[in-house]
Amino acid sequence: MARVFSGIQPSGDLHLGNYLGALRRFAREAQSPESLFCIVDLHAITVPQDPAELRARTIQMANLYLASGLDPDVVTLFVQSHVPAHSELAWLMECTASFGELSRMTQFKEKSDRRDFVSAGLFTYPALMAADILLYDTAQVPVGDDQRQHLELTRDVAMRFNSRYGDTFVVPEAVIPKAAARVMDLQNPTSKMSKSTESPQGTVGMLDEPSTIEKKFKRAVTDNDAEVRYDVEAKPGVSNLLSILAAATDRTIEDVASGYTQYGPLKADAAAAVVEVLGPVQERYAELAADPAQTEKILASGAEKARAAAAVVLDRARDAVGLLPRS
Repeated sequence: MARVFSGIQPSGDLHLGNYLGALRRFAREAQSPESLFCIVDLHAITVPQDPAELRARTIQMANLYLASGLDPDVVTLFVQSHVPAHSELAWLMECTASFGELSRMTQFKEKSDRRDFVSAGLFTYPALMAADILLYDTAQVPVGDDQRQHLELTRDVAMRFNSRYGDTFVVPEAVIPKAAARVMDLQNPTSKMSKSTESPQGTVGMLDEPSTIEKKFKRAVTDNDAEVRYDVEAKPGVSNLLSILAAATDRTIEDVASGYTQYGPLKADAAAAVVEVLGPVQERYAELAADPAQTEKILASGAEKARAAAAVVLDRARDAVGLLPRS
């Protein structure tokens, strides 16, 4: 199996889209010793963070990975800052990427807009992301549309480095999630469900109570047409409900759509399916949260494996660029 790398920031709360579009898919399709899952805490501090909250969210993120079905005896689960090679290779990537390339990153423009303070780290974020990926000879990177530009930069930087210094890095390929797992905001169905708190009623958290989930689906935006059909352009709200129900029940959207003539039953069934699919995850999460020392032990073991793998690639890159070997 090709080596897979994926990272997620310990900022904001993971939601239904993260689970259906990524975590559940990882547990089903990427249970391999060649799979690495990283909690990218260094990326999180590109904007100011409360230290205690960052530590708590890092453990929470690890528990959600585990509760979603990832087996730490098979995959490598670790925290980015526990592997110093990420920061060291990031400098080599910053020296390989151009100022113009980093300036064109859409996420930098969005996140820096109207901020009183913009850190240099927010600007060089894509170079660290490139280091995260290239450090493990990653062949495949599961990405959504919002990260596609960053992966393209990673590929460009890897090819430029290889051209200058000889074959050093594996050039990774993007793995795009299935469209059926694309989850949109329940209140604004033309936008993806987000970890931010800008739309709390439109976002279903992985740890939301069943009653909260039911209430959010009951209030989900639809339209005045009253016809149940999948049409993203004309009926984004209804299409989102159909997509969620299909993904949660492992059915096709066409099969799901054929069973409804009214919005009320569709909303109720979508809510019930989400409550059912998240139930075992929430139960396992509660067990893990009750024993944080065990989670820390899992992360320490994962970091040890990650450091060993990263050292090989980092030494190769250091040698290629002409840095003296460490004594």
